Amino acid sequence: MRLPVLGLVLALSSLSACKSRKEESPAAPAPSPAVAKEQEDSAARPPRVGIVLSLGGRGDQSFNDSALRGLEEWASGVKYVGDAYRPLSPEERQASLQGSLGEDLARRGSPMEALGVTPLVIQSRVAEDYEPNLQLLADQGVPLSLTVGFLMENAVETAAKRNPSMNYLLVDSPLLTPQGKPYTLPNVRTVVFREEEGCFLVGALAGLVTKTGKVGFVGGMEIPLVKRYEAGFRAGLAATHPKATFMASYTGGFTHFALGKQVGQDLLAKDADVIFAAAGVDGLGAIQAVKEARDEGKTVYVIGVDSDPSHLAPKAVLSAVVKRVDLVVYEAVRDQLAGTFQGGDQNLGLKEGGITYAPVRLDFPGKDEALRALQAFKAKIISGEIRVPTHPDQLPAAP
Repeated sequence: MRLPVLGLVLALSSLSACKSRKEESPAAPAPSPAVAKEQEDSAARPPRVGIVLSLGGRGDQSFNDSALRGLEEWASGVKYVGDAYRPLSPEERQASLQGSLGEDLARRGSPMEALGVTPLVIQSRVAEDYEPNLQLLADQGVPLSLTVGFLMENAVETAAKRNPSMNYLLVDSPLLTPQGKPYTLPNVRTVVFREEEGCFLVGALAGLVTKTGKVGFVGGMEIPLVKRYEAGFRAGLAATHPKATFMASYTGGFTHFALGKQVGQDLLAKDADVIFAAAGVDGLGAIQAVKEARDEGKTVYVIGVDSDPSHLAPKAVLSAVVKRVDLVVYEAVRDQLAGTFQGGDQNLGLKEGGITYAPVRLDFPGKDEALRALQAFKAKIISGEIRVPTHPDQLPAAP
């Protein structure tokens, strides 16, 4: 199996580092000049951090790109352009931080300095690539491997048990027993998000913006994660527009742009004027459908997920539920270099700053009042006054 590896210079010959033998006694002979030079070069080499991308790959405008931003732009201070990296200027790196974290950047207690690591990026063609790709990094002595997406859980579990001296970050899933119960490993940090909290806010926004009273949802696979998106969004929609018609369509996957576009077009044909796209690459197709409708003069909007897709359709993207995957990745790398990386579970929502919503850049009637309403809802969710459902079954029955 050929594994396409992207990085600064990632020929496997340059990845391998010779390990010096521990001296048995003070009388042990000094290493040869060649070995000594290899040891010196190894010590001077920037620390390496690996990432195994999920199937959407680089350019998914979602999980993978967010994780890459945290590793490449923030931790490494580089940007991947064409087939190579180029250094980011301090101004460019600061713009990347500001663009993702916004006002939360200024509230952080410590500066987010570049960490000088070398990113090793491996693209997976099929899900069966995940485990061997992680083992490839372990075999090359890469001390920290990053993974994003619930489909990585089994591969991370296997790799972590096989390589207990290596550390792993698993974003969007806990480790699970065969009975489906979460558990921990000392060398695996898992991070999950309370996505439903952010979805409530953009659902409330959709209810305040819609003029047709019909709102669409494009989901990927019908799994608990995506059902949380639907539940939170519907709860928020009901909070501001209880009589709105909600229409959900699931594509069954996350990698089919054309199918997502078709589903988006079908919802628009049914008079939906706001669509929430939560389906990976399929969601990008739905965004394209709304963009084209907007270009034709229709007053329609789309809401994205995971990362802010405004640059893809600036005249159509209303907002997005943003998971701070980039920040989670950066902090894992920082902890690894500081020697403070620990396994265990993290659960992040609005209160912890792990979930937010993208800036609302488009104008619409009543925008100022709508934004104030979102801030009020946010405060109530953080305080616990509003408890957001995590599955559609928890929503009140329609009258």
